[in-house]
Amino acid sequence: QVQLVESGGGLVQPGGSLRLSCAASGSIFSIYTMGWYRQAPGKQRELVATITSGGRTNYADSVKGRFTISRDNAKNTVYLQMNSLKPEDTAVYYCWRSNAWGQGTQVTVSS
Repeated sequence: QVQLVESGGGLVQPGGSLRLSCAASGSIFSIYTMGWYRQAPGKQRELVATITSGGRTNYADSVKGRFTISRDNAKNTVYLQMNSLKPEDTAVYYCWRSNAWGQGTQVTVSS
């Protein structure tokens, strides 16, 4: 059974950057599409970005040009580099793989 553990969240000022990491264990990491979702208070969980086993990426329109998803198969880790952060990016960010979710990490963008 796969386990996904996120890290890297925190408080950052508008315009700042954060990098989230998600370490996966328990299965063959490299063959799976991985992704990041987020959920703001009072809102539904939404897709942020995905990356396939071949490295093809997909982004929500709201983060295109600001966020970058990447993966290191040797480390069983997927990353989300977030630049030019806005207050509306405030949410709990979840790592995702088919049939598996991480516990979430809080990202707060505020001055």
